[in-house]
Amino acid sequence: MTEQPTAVAVVVETTSDGAARISWGPGLRELSLTEAIETVTAGVNGALEEHHRVEAHVHVDDDAGLRVATWSGLRREGVRRDADGEFVVLARLADDPPLTDGAGFRAMLNSFLPRKRAIGQMLVRDDAGRVLMCRLTYKKDWDLPGGVVEVGESPRLATARELAEELGVDIPAGKLLLTDWLPPWSGWDDAVCLVFDGGVHDASLVDGMVLEAREIREAAFLTLDEIQERAADFTHRRVAATLANAGDTGSAYTESGHP
Repeated sequence: MTEQPTAVAVVVETTSDGAARISWGPGLRELSLTEAIETVTAGVNGALEEHHRVEAHVHVDDDAGLRVATWSGLRREGVRRDADGEFVVLARLADDPPLTDGAGFRAMLNSFLPRKRAIGQMLVRDDAGRVLMCRLTYKKDWDLPGGVVEVGESPRLATARELAEELGVDIPAGKLLLTDWLPPWSGWDDAVCLVFDGGVHDASLVDGMVLEAREIREAAFLTLDEIQERAADFTHRRVAATLANAGDTGSAYTESGHP
């Protein structure tokens, strides 16, 4: 039977070959933040003398526990969900640089500072001023072509990559026309959408497209009125704002399409 942490006791339990889990009792809350960090840090350092990995599972609502674990040198890795709730998984490896080292300190900060999802989209127009839109397989609304920017990827290059992958066209992303913040919606966290200028093309561009069938049902040049009929309201606002910026008359920053 695993020993349960009591008072201020820090307990280290070996969970697999070379790995351990650290936990602590409620008495840790009676200590000052500095004392609590020193106590858990000592437990982590001691555990790493016999293990290559030490991790802690801290409830997502336990702000004090998360602060102590983080400043004890444990890096946030993700969230584990089970019947008892959601727990942040934090861990440190034996060869991780200590917090006193610049690289170790930056890695610790990078593990928990906010990360905002970025989406790159492109405004592609035809000679009549219509806008290239896509009907997607995973939602009924039409949207501008583009997609999510990968970690470490340039938003400009990501936008061009998405058009090449999903539409089979090679259009470089030009000037940034709009930065649109998207509030949390329908299970998605908030995000920033960057809309780049894709220039003006002949309407026959659509005829030569090779659509990625898993994601794109249809692509077409649409008027702003047609976009209002087929797209979500915030998408219509974003397209309208982007068109205004293309003519140098709009706001360079919007929130859900609103100036």
